[in-house]
Parts: sequence; C-alpha cells; structure tokens
Amino acid sequence: MQKFTTLRGVAAPLPMINVDTDMIIPKQFLKTIKRTGLGKHLFEEMRYTIEGKEKPDFVLNQPAYRKASILVAGENFGCGSSREHAPWAIMDFGIRCVIAPSFADIFYNNCFKNGILPIKLPQSEVDKLMDDAQRGANAIISIDLEKQEITGPDGGKIHFEIDAFRKHCLLNGLDDIGLTMQKASAIDSFEAKRKLDQPWL
Repeated sequence: MQKFTTLRGVAAPLPMINVDTDMIIPKQFLKTIKRTGLGKHLFEEMRYTIEGKEKPDFVLNQPAYRKASILVAGENFGCGSSREHAPWAIMDFGIRCVIAPSFADIFYNNCFKNGILPIKLPQSEVDKLMDDAQRGANAIISIDLEKQEITGPDGGKIHFEIDAFRKHCLLNGLDDIGLTMQKASAIDSFEAKRKLDQPWL
C-alpha cells in the first residue's frame, strides 16, 4: 500500500450530505477485482450525461479541480453499501484525502486499508475548508499526518484526531497483508515446526 506522510494539493469542494457509495462508483462497475481503472468512473452519474459527455458544472470536470488530490465533503460521506470499489475509485482518480464532518463506518475503515486518509472535523472547520476550496486552483491545502495538521491556503492550521494504530499503518504503507507479512518469520517458524510435529498434515 502507498504510504501517506504529507500531501499538498488542490482541494475540491463537494457540499453534499449523504454521498453514498453508489454515487461514488455505480454498481455496473463492480465486476472488476482490480483496483485500477475506476477513477474515470468516479461519480459517474454526476460527472457524465447518459450519452457519456461531461457535465461542465460538476466540480471534478472544472479545469481547476481536474487534478484535485483532496475532497472536502458533507456529513455521512460514503454511506450505503459496503463496496470497497468506492475507495478504489477515489484513489485511482488521484484523491488521497477526504475531509468531512462524518463518514459511514465501513467506508471510513476501507479508506485506511487503501491508503486514503479520511479526516473527521467539526462542521465549522469543514465549512472553512469548503470556503477555501471555492478558490479553484488557488485552493491549495497541505496535510501533515505525522503532526496531524491541515494548513489552509491562508496559512491557517487545523489539528485533526486519528487513531494511533491507523496513523502508524498509513505512515508505513501497511494494509492487512502488509501487517501480516511483518510476522513472516514467525509464520515460517510455526509452519516448519508443525511439519515436524504433524507430518501427516
């Protein structure tokens, strides 16, 4: 998994509440088990017409936000079904951090397992960042995970909370498989001993 240490990039504003996982990546794109290629379908029904043409008023289709790496959203982001394709699509688009007042639990957990930092902040602070994000290409936000600090375009700083274990995993690029592989020598020793003790297995 890709490490998350610091991030500096354009923040895109998405002032909507209850953005569910079907809005993030519609069901017709769930057939793949690959984590790549889904970014072009992120927010498919909001980004494109039925004919496949871009909707110019949607934020990620606007020139200033086409390469946004941060998303500032409304409360209960990622609600709905538990599809892991939702963070896959966000990551594949290039967004590494989502900031919102609250997240659906399963989506929130899936973000950490895929190298995305979801930040929960009070509504008043999200409103400030949302306002900053309206600046377009000048909406540059910096995030320092080690310091647990967001720096806005005007230099103002916001502290955020994060579980210590999840922070450790992101800083070191450890997903569930990576965590398991840290115990590889112990696993190998166990398997070798079991082969001697129970050769019939």
